[in-house]
Amino acid sequence: MLRTKDVLGLPFVDATMDELMVELHFRLREGRKTFIVTANPEIVMHSRQDGEYARILHQADWLIPDGAGVVMASRLLGQPLSGRLAGFDVMERLLQLSDQHGYSIYCLGAEAEVIAKAVNRMREVYPNVRIVGYHHGFFDWNDRTLIEEIRAKEPDILFVGLGFPRQEQWIFRHLVQFRKGMFIGVGGSFDVWAGKVERAPEVWQRWNVEWLYRLLQQPSRWRRMLALPRFIALVVKERLVPRRR
Repeated sequence: MLRTKDVLGLPFVDATMDELMVELHFRLREGRKTFIVTANPEIVMHSRQDGEYARILHQADWLIPDGAGVVMASRLLGQPLSGRLAGFDVMERLLQLSDQHGYSIYCLGAEAEVIAKAVNRMREVYPNVRIVGYHHGFFDWNDRTLIEEIRAKEPDILFVGLGFPRQEQWIFRHLVQFRKGMFIGVGGSFDVWAGKVERAPEVWQRWNVEWLYRLLQQPSRWRRMLALPRFIALVVKERLVPRRR
């Protein structure tokens, strides 16, 4: 069982990547239904404005510190996490597990052309991976056709790339309808796999400015970046308040 630590009111996984994968592999072998959220500062801030979304995050089995900002905040607030667990890296490690142990995968999200390219690329990199189906992210949530298709294929892992908060909302809404499966929101990871967006070079990742690299590639994301200064202000406030007591 993975340990967690409270960071700004949310229970984040406190583990290394290897420790996380041991737990996830165990759950996959056991066929346990699992809901994973890869959370960055934007998700944290959205949860503080949307009570229903906050409730969804608390219902998840594991809340993973995807953003470096979450890890920095944990240290400043005296609840240091072991480190960042980048959502893309978790996805890649799950693909490796699937390639080695035969777990089946379904991919949901992105544009039709993008998801097709992403799946083809995954199959090239991991030739033994079993991707049993995929579907673009533009569909009617009330249409039962997609749900029935996924139910029939019973994937061990379902990657959901609808962007937050939609991917977590979709998983939470439909989780009860599936017998098993590991459900994880992967944001824009399909865009990276398809070659539509480049992932930041390792040096940018090491300096914890992957978000800036993404912003330079997609300037339209600037509105989302406004959550970062508010996140920093919240962390500073939370750090100072105990000192006043």
